[in-house]
Amino acid sequence: MTSERDWRGLLFVAPFLLLYSIILIFPLLHGVWLSLNQVDLFGAGHFVGAGNYVDLFHDPVFGTSLVNTFEVTLMIVPALTVISLALALALNRGSKCAAVFRGVFFSWAVLSVTILTLIWRFMLAPDAGLLGFLAKSLGSEPLPFLSGEHLVLPALAITTVWWSVGFPMLLFLAGLQQIPEDMYEAAALDNAGPWTTFWRITVPSLRRTLVLVIMLQTAAQLQLFGQSQLLTAGGPSGASRTAVLFLFETAFGRWELGYASAAAEILFLIILAVTLTQYWATGRPTGAQGGR
Repeated sequence: MTSERDWRGLLFVAPFLLLYSIILIFPLLHGVWLSLNQVDLFGAGHFVGAGNYVDLFHDPVFGTSLVNTFEVTLMIVPALTVISLALALALNRGSKCAAVFRGVFFSWAVLSVTILTLIWRFMLAPDAGLLGFLAKSLGSEPLPFLSGEHLVLPALAITTVWWSVGFPMLLFLAGLQQIPEDMYEAAALDNAGPWTTFWRITVPSLRRTLVLVIMLQTAAQLQLFGQSQLLTAGGPSGASRTAVLFLFETAFGRWELGYASAAAEILFLIILAVTLTQYWATGRPTGAQGGR
């Protein structure tokens, strides 16, 4: 009887497992196999073993794209975390005005990356952009955000923070609404100031949410692609070429699927390692406290 129930349970989950394997497991394994071959879009290719990985470690373009990816991620994730938390604290009200502003800030997140880049191209263009117009009206030269090697990554970071702030803000709002009001009332009776209340009650209570936001945003920004491709096309001189843009150019510009797959596997391992490191460094102590 028990075995029959087990088989019936497997039949219920079989459609999901089949779809999951087709959509995720098979492409993952096939990508690993492609990374071990020299193959293009039209040929069968041949096995080269770790040759693609060895070439990647000696490829300065790939190395630069990884450095750019890490730099823009370090610019985005801390700023996005702080800004979204500040907005959540400011909008954690029951008023209609707060509800309207919550909708406004989240509405940016549903824009497509194409619309996002069009908006910010009009903002950042030195000749016809809004920021360039403001700079000229103040008697100064507009900054070349999209053509300056030292300004292009901060421009991508600003664009991405503006676009992405809505979702982590909602996560923080959900976390704030789970904090019991009794804790704040007890702090008020003890004459605790706003900063003391924030650091002793709010931040510890939001620790799980904070870890989740940092992990999600780190994984997302390490895969940054659309902004780099549509705003700057990786320029100037590769200063804004990210790792995923390198994959795109290699696979669909040079038709080197094996080489691009090897780069994708390296990026996958980097994202996995960074995410697991963040989990073990910040997430596990939270679980230990919850167990006590």
